Amino acid sequence: MTLIAAMLFAVMQGATELFPVSSLGHAVIVPAILHWQINERAPSFLPFVVMLHVGTASALLIYFWRAWINILLGLLGRFSPLENTNQRRLLIHLLVATLPASIVGFVLKKPIQHLFATPAIAALFLIANAVVLLAGERLRTRASAKTVSDMSNADALIIGFFQCLAFLPGLSRSGATIVGGLSRGLDHEESARFSFLMATPVIAGATLLEVPRLIYFHGAAGAHMLSLAVVAALTSGTVAFISTAILLRYFHNHDRWALSPFAAYCASFGVLTLMLLAFGL
Repeated sequence: MTLIAAMLFAVMQGATELFPVSSLGHAVIVPAILHWQINERAPSFLPFVVMLHVGTASALLIYFWRAWINILLGLLGRFSPLENTNQRRLLIHLLVATLPASIVGFVLKKPIQHLFATPAIAALFLIANAVVLLAGERLRTRASAKTVSDMSNADALIIGFFQCLAFLPGLSRSGATIVGGLSRGLDHEESARFSFLMATPVIAGATLLEVPRLIYFHGAAGAHMLSLAVVAALTSGTVAFISTAILLRYFHNHDRWALSPFAAYCASFGVLTLMLLAFGL
């Protein structure tokens, strides 16, 4: 992989990981339709993508640093009893929401890994992602909007199961978890905030599994890929930080129909990809 390709991947990752349009689906489709000479079935490719996720996770950690500090202070009992309880409850919710993806990912990773390099399947799931986003608007209960503080462990677990949809390339992790939050009575902004907080432990777990493979991979080839991945991760993190700020403001200002434009984009891009593949363009 060249430096230019790595940087393009980084910008794409930072922009699409948090927007509900599936970064993995784009990572499969874009190189195929632009005819990039990249072997996505190579053992080092998935760890490289995970390194881009490290950049995203770092950006989220920096953006939400105050929330994580408050959780830590709550664990140490530095607030009032009520606030300590709220912070500890938020941590439990995040842990509960992470469980389904951890278990399902361990079981299904190998059976579905071959789908990662199949553009047509990714395009179909991108269209399915549009359906999921539109369904999320239908599932929303506007009359009794909750905040993250009002959530129960059952709410967190259900959102966690929604997150498992993202193991299919073309279905967005952020989109699935935001839809899960809408189904439990959260508004778009609260759903996005909880989704972004969830992303940090999920991506960190994936990193622990995949990065050692990148370092070990075929000696010098692995070292070269690692150096590209580090530069790309820094780029991805910068773009992700900006994307987070834009999205939270967007969801705050467009709560009535926030997911609809993303659904239209996913459906259009998925159909266009299938047409290009069918005609061999």
